[in-house]
Amino acid sequence: MTLRDVIIIGAGPAGLSAARALSRLGVEDILVLEREGEAGGVPRHCGHTGFGIGEFRRPMTGPAYARRLVAASGGVELRCRVAVTRLGQGGVLTIASPNGEETLTGRHVLLATGARETPRSARLIGGTRPWGVTTTGALQQMVYLEGMRPFRRAVIVGTELVSFSALLTLRDAGIAVSAMIEEADRITARRPGDLIARWLFGVPVLTSATSIVIEGNDLTTGVAFEHAGERRTISCDCVVFSGRFVPEAALLRNSHLALDPGTGGPVVDQHWRCSDPTYFCAGNLLRGIETAGRCYREGAAAAASIAAARGGRLPPPGRLVTVATRGPLRYVYPQIVASPGEPLSDLMLKARVSRAARGRLRLVVNGREVWSCAIHALPERRIGLPARLVPVDDLDTLAVEMAETQERGL
Repeated sequence: MTLRDVIIIGAGPAGLSAARALSRLGVEDILVLEREGEAGGVPRHCGHTGFGIGEFRRPMTGPAYARRLVAASGGVELRCRVAVTRLGQGGVLTIASPNGEETLTGRHVLLATGARETPRSARLIGGTRPWGVTTTGALQQMVYLEGMRPFRRAVIVGTELVSFSALLTLRDAGIAVSAMIEEADRITARRPGDLIARWLFGVPVLTSATSIVIEGNDLTTGVAFEHAGERRTISCDCVVFSGRFVPEAALLRNSHLALDPGTGGPVVDQHWRCSDPTYFCAGNLLRGIETAGRCYREGAAAAASIAAARGGRLPPPGRLVTVATRGPLRYVYPQIVASPGEPLSDLMLKARVSRAARGRLRLVVNGREVWSCAIHALPERRIGLPARLVPVDDLDTLAVEMAETQERGL
């Protein structure tokens, strides 16, 4: 059994940022494991620009950003085509690679396996199962990694930020887009995303599109749906199901680590520490999708906690205060706060709602309201609370509440 100081699972923005930060903090024995053939994570598949401004002070395409992440991690040992198959107590890992099965132990392990889109099968979409139904990630791999132009005309289902990334990918590949359709009564991404799609790309954005059905036998021929009281069909040979990201947590479901049913990821405290203090977590495994830049910052923050734990400077878990949620809130993280401990980072105390809602958001510490604000919230939009107002060393109870003022959505 091989013993390593720090093992990082996942070589995307969070994992590579953590490797870089740990190296700069003087940790020499770092191993990064990546199941794909190359490091860099999801940005490797994103040929459009918009990456790297906060991290490297200039805009980059996704592949350029991924290469820069790998280069910036310096001499850290990186092993690709390695799948972790089991997480054991105390950092004992079972891995599988072309060389066979192996057991490694990390004094500290960072989980940074990211998130994945919800496929058509999990969305209960009706119709046949022909070729031509895909996700944004699979589409981007075909276009940017394999150089394919697999389709001629597409329909995008979803209007999250990643849906507009799919639109750019299709444009880059020379694939026409007939429409973007959304089940809700407004787009999920912030406006003017729909206006940009309409005005710059000539792509109609149809909201309140329900009862979606895929048509075709061996090949996709169209997508049918209800819209404005009518049944419509749009001809296409590709349907891209975009968004609805969930943490890539299959490995954790068979482990001893506590999972949060709200996020779908691990329960963590303000130190990014899991229920087994050997393990830490950062990036989109925490809660689904956020930007690469945010994952990069979280990886660096988790690395600081790991370095502190390695040097005996991180307070032990001690007394754990559960963060309670009330109202239409789906989750808040961190889910627990260790007291005593370090103050909460401004990257933490984030929440999302389970459905469109409006009302007043309240932060209640030791039974007393310390902050509140009026809020209009959508399920895919991050809600931030003032973490600085949580007195970690004098904390008995902590709750995030949302009282709705009316029932209608946004």
